[in-house]
Parts: sequence; structure tokens; C-alpha cells
Amino acid sequence: MHLKWYGWLGLGVVVGAEICLFARQPFVSRWFTPIVWTGYILFADALAWRLRGHSLIHDQPREALMLAWISVGCWLLFEAYNIRLQNWYYVGVPEHPVERDWAYLWSFATIMPGMFETADVLEGLGFLRDLRAKPRASSPTLLAAMFMVGLACVTIPPLLPVHIARYTFAFVWLGFILLLEPINMLLGAESALAEWMRGDPRPALRLLAAGMVCGFLWEFWNFWATAGWRYTLPWPLDFGVHYFRMPVLGLLGFPPFAWECWVMFQLLKRALRGDVLWQS
Repeated sequence: MHLKWYGWLGLGVVVGAEICLFARQPFVSRWFTPIVWTGYILFADALAWRLRGHSLIHDQPREALMLAWISVGCWLLFEAYNIRLQNWYYVGVPEHPVERDWAYLWSFATIMPGMFETADVLEGLGFLRDLRAKPRASSPTLLAAMFMVGLACVTIPPLLPVHIARYTFAFVWLGFILLLEPINMLLGAESALAEWMRGDPRPALRLLAAGMVCGFLWEFWNFWATAGWRYTLPWPLDFGVHYFRMPVLGLLGFPPFAWECWVMFQLLKRALRGDVLWQS
């Protein structure tokens, strides 16, 4: 299969990181998450280019770089929520502050690119290629209601007592979709919901599928890494059945997470966009 050179490099990084991980090489074991996801992103981008004839890194390198920084910023928002909701914590991270912050920065920078590149690969593979839906007119009343429900979902959970707030992260996961999609549609930014209402549900469904694919990979690779995250979901959200370290009900959060990340990215892209900055 013909891939761009960086695709083969990325595949080599993934395979090499796996070998070093199971050999318990100390550096790779601790830095495994950002290393393996960097390799995955490079491979997925080259594969998307091979399948579609265009890809993010190959054709829009400036946007790819901006996406990485936006990924960091958006995930820090969820980390802020987690201070109150207390659904996960990290173990095995470097002790030195500079080294630790770099590990976080690098890891968080791979989150959005990993999901969006996966969605591009799914598109290239023809996932749901022929699926269509009945077009529906967008209703200002419906969009306003979505916005208000989304606003409640993202503002109320951190205001609740901690023993209640810990059960509410699903509202945050869904809330940003409801909150920001109406804004994106109003601004004319790219919107998976707008595409669905025009009769094309594929962008939204590809994002949901990409979120689940990446969720399975995150949890699989996290299980073996020395540095990673652990969950503290309360019962009955964690009733003892896990996919590696993730309570199985928690897996349901990955699909909407991909969609809300896309919504955030498109809104920030629209806000920051300039004719020179975003042209590659």
C-alpha cells in the first residue's frame, strides 16, 4: 500500500512503542500515551490521504497545528470540570513540574487530532457512504431550546454538591453539543447538525463512530502504560464490569465527546479565522 512517508513513520512509532512497552522500557512505558498517539495520528492522516486524496496534515498543516493547540485548551476545560466532578485522576506522571506539564501538553494535543483523523479514515473507507436522511428545516425555537438546555447542562453540574456532581458528567459530555451547535449554525460555521438537518447524517455519525474507536484505543493503551489515568466513577455508573480500566457505561461518553470536540473546534476556528492564517 502506498502511503506518505510520515504514515510509515507513524506506523513504525506505534509498533515500536508497543514493543518497548511490553519490554517495560522505562521511558517509553511512562511516555507511552503521547508517543503512541502521535504515531497513530501520523499513520491515520497518511491513510486518509491514501483513501480520499487529501488529508489534514498533508493539505492543511497550519490548521493541523492549530488543532493541536485547541485540543489542549479544550481538554483543560474538561480538566477544570473534573476538579469538581472527580471522575478520574492520573498516576505515574513525571514528578518534575516542567517534565510533567510537557507530558500533559503533548498528551492533550493528540486528543482532537486522533478523533478527527479517525473520522477522516472512516470517510475514506466508505463508512455509511450511501446513508441519507429526510431534510428538515431548522427551527429558531428548536435551536433556542437546544441552547438553553445545553447551557443548563454545562453550568449546573459543577454547582452541585460533589457527591451529586460526580454523577453528572454525561450532561457535560452532551451539553456542549446542544450549547454550541446552534451558535455554529447561526454563525455559518461548519456544523454536523446542520448537515444532518439538510439530509446528510454522515458527518455526525462518523464523529460518533470515531469517538468510540478512539475510546477503545485510549482505554486499551492506557491499561498497559506506566503513566495514565484511573476512574473513580460512583456506583451504579461503575457496577464492576470494565473494558480494561473503563467502566463499560463510561464507554458511552466517547461518541458524544468526539462530536462536542468537533463543535468546539469549529466555533474556535470561526472565531480565530483570518484569510491568511487559515490558508495553507
